[in-house]
This record gives sequence, C-alpha cells and structure tokens, in this order.
Amino acid sequence: MAQTLVLLATRPRSRYSGCFGTAAMNIYLDYNATTPVDRAVLEAMLPFFANSFGNASSIHSCGQRGRAALDAARDLVANLIGANPSEIVFTSGGTEADNLALFGSANASPQSRKHIIATTIEHHAVLNAAQELERQGIEVTYIPIGSSGVVDPQDIRSALRPETILISVMHANNELGTVQPIEEIGRIAAEAEVPFHCDAVQSAGKLALDVDRLGVDLLSISAHKIYGPKGVGALYVRAGTPLEPQVYGGHHERDRRAGTENVPGIVGFGKAAELAKANLKADAARIEILRDRLDEMLAGTLPSVRVNGDRSSRVGNTTNLTFAGANGEALVIALDLQGIACSTGAACSSGAVEPSHVLLAIGLSPDEARSSLRFSLGRATTDAEIDRALAIIPATVERLRAMSPRALSAVHAK
Repeated sequence: MAQTLVLLATRPRSRYSGCFGTAAMNIYLDYNATTPVDRAVLEAMLPFFANSFGNASSIHSCGQRGRAALDAARDLVANLIGANPSEIVFTSGGTEADNLALFGSANASPQSRKHIIATTIEHHAVLNAAQELERQGIEVTYIPIGSSGVVDPQDIRSALRPETILISVMHANNELGTVQPIEEIGRIAAEAEVPFHCDAVQSAGKLALDVDRLGVDLLSISAHKIYGPKGVGALYVRAGTPLEPQVYGGHHERDRRAGTENVPGIVGFGKAAELAKANLKADAARIEILRDRLDEMLAGTLPSVRVNGDRSSRVGNTTNLTFAGANGEALVIALDLQGIACSTGAACSSGAVEPSHVLLAIGLSPDEARSSLRFSLGRATTDAEIDRALAIIPATVERLRAMSPRALSAVHAK
C-alpha cells in the first residue's frame, strides 16, 4: 500500500482536469463502476437545491413544485422500463433496491418455510442480502454458472420448491457484461407462481427494458449507472406483488419506503432516464464497435490473453480479459498512472483481497482471476481514446510480465 501511495504521489503535472487530475491524459474505461453526470441532468437538478427546495410532502406551493417534479421524474423512470409510474419506488440506490426486493419479499411471505433462488454471479447487494436471510433461517439455493457466465434457465426450474418465495437473477453481469435469459426465467417463475426479481442496474440504458416482456415482478435500477447522480435508485414493484417495507416513518412512496424524498436526485434520475431512452440505440451501436475493437486487438496482439464469458451474449460496453502472468491490481495502477481508468472487478469490492467471486464462479483459478481486468466503455468514449488505449495497454502488460519470473512462466505455460 505504501508503494502504491508513493506512485500516486509522483504523477506528473498536466493541463488535464476532471477525474484524473494530474494524469497525462484522460481515458475513462470504468463506466460500469459509475458514469459522469450528464450536463443536461445537472442543469435539471440545480433549481431543486436552492430556488425550488420545498419538501415534496408539504402542501404549500413551494412543496408542491417539488411534488410535481417528483411525479414527472417518476413518469420518466417508469417509461424507461415500460412500467406504470405507481409501480416505481424511489430508493437511495441499487443496493437498497436489491435489499428491499429480497428482505421485503421474505418478510411479506406468510409461509413458515421459505426458500430463495439466486445465482453465484449476482452483485454483492443480492448475495450478501441472501446470506443474511440464510442466517435468519431462510434457505437459499445458489445456482452455479458455467464458463459462459450465463445461467441455464432449466437449472432455475430444477431448483424450484413448494416453499420457494422468490427468484433473483441479474440481467447483465457487472463484471463480465453477460446477459442472462431473463424472459425465459420470467416464464418459469410465472408458471410456478413465484415472484421474480431482476437486478437491472447494469442493463438499464444499455438494453431496451420492458418489465412485461421480461416477466419480472421486481426490478432494480440505479441513476449513477446511466449518467445520473449517485445516491438515488428505484425498485419496480408490479402491482399486487407482496412487499414489506424495510424503512419505517412517514407515508412516502405509497407506504413502501419512508423518508423525505431526495427531490434533486430524483429529478436528475428522471432526466437521465429520459436521455437513456432517447439515446439507447445510437449509443449502444457505436460503443459496441469500440468495445469489440478493444478486446479483439488485445486478445489478438498479446499472448496468453482471453476474453472471459460468452462473447456473443454481452452488453455492448463491457469486456473482461485475463492477462496471464500480470497482476490485475498492479495493471490498474500502472494504467492509471498513464491516464487510463479501468477495474479489476466490481467497484463495491475495491480494496478486497480475495479474487472476484464472479470469475471464480465461471471456473477461473484464483491466479487467473487476479490477472483479469474489466474495461467498460460509455457515452463519451471516442475512437481516439481506444486507439491510445491500444497503444498503452499491451506495452504495460508486457512490462509487468517481464518484471516477474513467475509471470513469465505463467505466460509460457499457456
């Protein structure tokens, strides 16, 4: 850690500003961790920090301006996923939305014996919630995932029991980008009359979402993954789906989530959802071309590099590659010093010593998992940035490999 701090402290000064500060350039390839707030989103939010600051529950005109803005944002978020506005519950983010789905469903079920189904590659917001429910006496089946990173719907069907109260499967995996067969799982859940939750935090704004087509009863999304502010998200709750609130207080969000609404954040979420809907096709097509060039060139020009997960079933902005013989954390730091931001995995796990649970779940060894990087592109990614990244990354990988005899052995063994 001390060596890392020294390296960061000795970055060269540069005219570039923004997230990198003193970096020599600014190539952000970590959009799955978070996105910059769109300028239009920021402009929509600003009045609600000062001039229109009223509490949306107040009956005076200042409060009612907040209420009108809240209702308009709810319409926009609902429109992004094909829902009715009354089915949208605003939360503090994707993690709270996932927790509300799991704990709310478990607490609302009258069954004495309760069973939940999830996969081994879910986000920690689902996995850790499921593990807490296990400690409370609820059984959880974790469906294993093969090397493709895509769950087999028949494994979900086989895991169903009479006491199953919830199925929870993410839409797009945050580390691999692999897209799960949510529609087929939705049909299985409907046949069994079991509520179905989907974490769509990484697919919103990248894939067209329609809750009826997907067949979900609960769906989580987050503003800061679609160029909105941090600290705000939503849970879609299909009308009639049993759900016990987890935060108690006033009658906010139709008694499903108490607490004064974050009006500026929700307004920003609404604007971000509107832009995501409008720009989805154009953004997705352009970004996918750039992503494909990035992973094809890296895997094609460097020895012992492979793309993890099913390349044909991914959201268009994400690639995860193993660079055999190169330590992933060292690579992230070395690339950061050259102005390229990427990740070894989920942002929520940064600082963790253990290898990615997702990469282990698809069959990578701990060493392979620790030698893997995630690159995730976004709305502002340019051809020139990918060109520059492709000029920097291979040389950096080879330099780090050359520094370790063990690394060289790992490469030659491939």
